Amino acid sequence: MDRETGVYQNLVKKESWRTVLTLAYQSLGVVYGDLSTSPLYVYKSTFAEDIKHSETNEEIFGALSFIFWTLTLVPLLKYVFIVLRADDNGEGGTFALYSLLCRHARVNSLPNGQLADEELSEYKKDVSSLGPKSSFGSKLKSTLESYRVLQRFLLVLTLIGTCMVIGDGVLTPALSVFSAVSGLELSTAKEHHKYVEVPVACIILIGLFALQHYGTHRVGFLFAPVVLIWLLCISAIGLYNIFHWNPHVYQALSPCYMYKFVKKTQKGGWMSLGGILLCITGSEAMFADLGHFSQLSIKIAFTSLVYPSLILAYMGQAAYLSQHHVLDNDYRIGFYVSVPEKLRWPVLVIAILAAVVGSQAIITGTFSIIKQCSALGCFPRVKIVHTSSKIHGQIYIPEINWILMILCLAVTIGFRDTKRMGNASGLAVITVMLVTTCLMSLVIVLCWQKSVFFAICFVFFFGTIEALYFSASLIKFLEGAWVPIALAFIFLIVMCVWHYGTLKKYEFDLQNKVSINWLLSLGPSLGIVRVRGIGLIHTELVSGIPAIFSHFVTNLPAFHQVLVFLCIKSVPVPHVRPEERFLVGHIGPRQYRIYRCIVRYGYRDVHKDDMEFEKDLVCSIAEFIRSGSVGINGANEDPYKDDDKMTVVGTCSSHTEGIQMSEDDVIVNIDSPGTSELREIQSPTQIKPKKRVRFVVPESPKIDREAMKELQELMEAREAGIAYILGHSYVKAKQGSSALKKLVINYGYEFLRRNTRVPSYALSVPHASTLEVGMIYHV
Repeated sequence: MDRETGVYQNLVKKESWRTVLTLAYQSLGVVYGDLSTSPLYVYKSTFAEDIKHSETNEEIFGALSFIFWTLTLVPLLKYVFIVLRADDNGEGGTFALYSLLCRHARVNSLPNGQLADEELSEYKKDVSSLGPKSSFGSKLKSTLESYRVLQRFLLVLTLIGTCMVIGDGVLTPALSVFSAVSGLELSTAKEHHKYVEVPVACIILIGLFALQHYGTHRVGFLFAPVVLIWLLCISAIGLYNIFHWNPHVYQALSPCYMYKFVKKTQKGGWMSLGGILLCITGSEAMFADLGHFSQLSIKIAFTSLVYPSLILAYMGQAAYLSQHHVLDNDYRIGFYVSVPEKLRWPVLVIAILAAVVGSQAIITGTFSIIKQCSALGCFPRVKIVHTSSKIHGQIYIPEINWILMILCLAVTIGFRDTKRMGNASGLAVITVMLVTTCLMSLVIVLCWQKSVFFAICFVFFFGTIEALYFSASLIKFLEGAWVPIALAFIFLIVMCVWHYGTLKKYEFDLQNKVSINWLLSLGPSLGIVRVRGIGLIHTELVSGIPAIFSHFVTNLPAFHQVLVFLCIKSVPVPHVRPEERFLVGHIGPRQYRIYRCIVRYGYRDVHKDDMEFEKDLVCSIAEFIRSGSVGINGANEDPYKDDDKMTVVGTCSSHTEGIQMSEDDVIVNIDSPGTSELREIQSPTQIKPKKRVRFVVPESPKIDREAMKELQELMEAREAGIAYILGHSYVKAKQGSSALKKLVINYGYEFLRRNTRVPSYALSVPHASTLEVGMIYHV
């Protein structure tokens, strides 16, 4: 295994230069679409109201100095050189930081965690067994683990950042597309162009959201060329304006111009920082989209192309404006006025395409982060459609897509100008950055095991910069900044209500689970008739027998010959390897034929369809039976002890040397195994099943007769079919509960449960094979 890894690493080193450059090129269309279109609206938003462009050029040079240093300190220094290193096994984003903290300190909000989860390959990566080296880090870790309120605060902080990302998914498409379309103002009269801009922007936005269900893989190859052409275009125009209008504009990069700007403009200059802030919109995407690329490719793309192109673009606009103090119309201080007149129409077309690409990236990112929230129990279940079978991570969520479209159109029609859209977008962007800064300070101490002094310096330096911009954005509350706050508040309420209701429901299941003694008292037949087939009982519990089972047994006179308590859960890692997918164990003695199977998925994993999942499930149980018979992590020796011993079993493809299963729709004559290295366990010929199932068992090592009998019975049950037993629960607050709890549980959680999707595994289950058992939970 190590030798194979070494060969693989050498192969990567040989091809790394080609792979890295290819990824760097592809990242332009996914990561930098939003950031690269910011020159369309930064100066226009900055000079919209709070400050005026005067002949001294102190305002325009001061704004350029702020833009240069903001781009240098936040995207370049903070994200490229520091935050990108805080990846979660190659994944980035707010939930990646939270996942890292959950694994280094026991602050996980998921109630179904197990010690076996800590043995996952990705869980253990970069985790030091010694814990934090500094005494402060150890104290911080123990404090977080001891106080539940701090754990909840950490979760809420993460959810606030997530909600602001969703809000950005509403505001960025509106701002980018409207700003690109605003180039029409130079071709029409001021009193007419507003009647053209809004309809054109709305048509483009409707088309953008309507095409989401096709997925980006069909037109994704166009994204990188569009953004590349756009970056080359704005940098070329910037260079032209610098040399043609003011070659000395580079002097404005000096920090002293920021001091002159603040000294002259005072309060107006501080309030205008909300517009300057827009120059770093999309910076968070460098970290959030890390899972699709690599650290090196994102760094190369930003430092070699994106960063210099943006600096040249802003310098070019400043050079033009420094020589044009009196404009015909006030609204012409935007981007297009600095474009040479002969190039305005081609640039307009390229700008609209670039805005669409940037909007597409943020919409896809919104889908991705909602999927992560849903996987970790923090968002109501929604339908997730994987639009590409080849490209990982390309998903489409219909409900969220149409909600985003309606909100985006409402913002465009309601505001109708870039100033208020910019105020709203700026607050959403800077809030996400502040959340990232706070979480990063904990990662530095707990995960990187660095000195607390380094974490304090990080928070103080970048937190001060971001707090300054945050205050400038918050002061514009009545001028558009209320929109992301309102959106975040609504989504945060939904997330908290759903998470609270889910947690209380799990606690009820845990408190009312049936003991193993009750099961053993029923005997091998469970006191009822055992019929052919496999019964899959879906449960959220990872140990014990759910109350729904006793409810079912007392109401029906028969049950299946093989029972499987199936728990599908998410773990705080991005991906779970196929060879670590299943945890399988016995419940009670072997002759009961009752198993527990826990299926583990990461928050970015793709759930398989029902047919492939069924095959993997049955095959994993068969492999567990075989491995248990030869003494590898066997079943419980004490039948009265709950099932705390489970075997890690992979999918069929991951254990090629173990049991393999084949299924045919026709009956094949049984031939003698002969001297083959493999022998087949086959069902009796007198039975004519609809589906033929065969287990191919390795010749060595030998398995005992009891295990062979168990495999035979499992195979016969699979041929008879699988029935799905799903719990249909109604959650009610207990009598005597507070009014707030009754409001949250009886109305909030119940409304979300009734109006959202059923669990993903129930969507693909055949209705003819489904049995629902209803229960009322008083939590």
